[in-house]
Amino acid sequence: KYDYPPLVCNVSWLGLLSVLITILLVASSTPLTVANLFYNNLIIDNFTYFCQIFLLVSTASTIVMCLGYFKEESLNAFESIVLILLSTCSMLFMISAYDLIAMYLAIELQSLCFYVIAASKRDSEFSTEAGLKYFILGAFSSGILLFGCSMIYGFTGVTNFEELAKIFTGYEITLFGAQSSGIFMGILFIAVGFLFKITAVPFHMWAPDVYEGSPTLVTAFFSIAPKISILANMVRVFIYSFYDPTWQQLFFFCSIASMILGALAAMAQNKVKRLLAYSSIGHVGYLFIGFSCGTIEGIQSLLIGVFIYVLMTINVFAIVLALRQNRFKYIADLGALAKTNPILAITLSITMFSYAGIPPLAGFRSKFYLFFAALGCGAYLLALIGVVTSVISCFYYIRFVKIMYFDTPKKWILYKP
Repeated sequence: KYDYPPLVCNVSWLGLLSVLITILLVASSTPLTVANLFYNNLIIDNFTYFCQIFLLVSTASTIVMCLGYFKEESLNAFESIVLILLSTCSMLFMISAYDLIAMYLAIELQSLCFYVIAASKRDSEFSTEAGLKYFILGAFSSGILLFGCSMIYGFTGVTNFEELAKIFTGYEITLFGAQSSGIFMGILFIAVGFLFKITAVPFHMWAPDVYEGSPTLVTAFFSIAPKISILANMVRVFIYSFYDPTWQQLFFFCSIASMILGALAAMAQNKVKRLLAYSSIGHVGYLFIGFSCGTIEGIQSLLIGVFIYVLMTINVFAIVLALRQNRFKYIADLGALAKTNPILAITLSITMFSYAGIPPLAGFRSKFYLFFAALGCGAYLLALIGVVTSVISCFYYIRFVKIMYFDTPKKWILYKP
């Protein structure tokens, strides 16, 4: 039996049960046709259902990981589960959003929950600092996003994605002309808001500090769930409503910058959570390869890449949380894990090989599809930089394997199931 307060245990199990019931309800009501709800503010289609089920499965995995975490940390923080469920609800609305106002309200509800759970470990200065940094920078990005939405409405008079798509069909957005420049700036502000939320370079500065300072469970949730909802919403906004070669070039730049910075910055990290934060930034760059292509193959490769990335991240954080009872913090603390815990060591090794994109593992297949999507749309430089940064990233991923199998630890990590 768990020896932490029963309220935390009960809320955790109730939260998990509610997520599983929601998965069954969503899966059993797959639509035959596209449906619009709440005066065309929300849309229900097959893309929405796929992303929602995937998001709910990821949330359920996070809650399962938290059961033992609360025990080891002796946390009586049942509100963390409630906030995770509220943020999941907002992300479900974000995936279904079909209007700028509905999109913004869903993003704000998600952000408000994230600000609180980032600082949920009240006796930790690092957690409080992480929550404060996230709040200040998140509020700034939300203001930019709202300003972009208001500019789009001011120059077009509509906020619905379908109406915007009709307006922008065959409409070339340039910097010349008052109306075109206003629309350009509005979409640019919306793009900046999204890039901040998904931790893409050059709007990534908050991620390493927040990921390191937040409780490990919260770091896992930040690494998994928001990627699904924000990328799904970006596909609907930029590919469906605002698609234009101008935005393709913007996301090309962010993809290249994220891949390069993620690969180079992670090489200098000694702490596990900071390394995983930069790894997340690098993988956002890889996912943006498919997104910035703007083709059917690009979107398909994006969905496959997100699916595989989330599975690998769940696996890594489950292992990190399993070793949490030893106050495992630095990569060097994994020394000789292969001797004390061979099963965890081989599992983490396979996951790191998959992160690095070594065949025939799933991580290789996701990068394979993304790079071929880039080649298919003529983005040869993007594919080339992706291959080079993948080779560089092998250094710090395989470093985990080297430490686990060949290094002598400063302290022995013992795992008690």
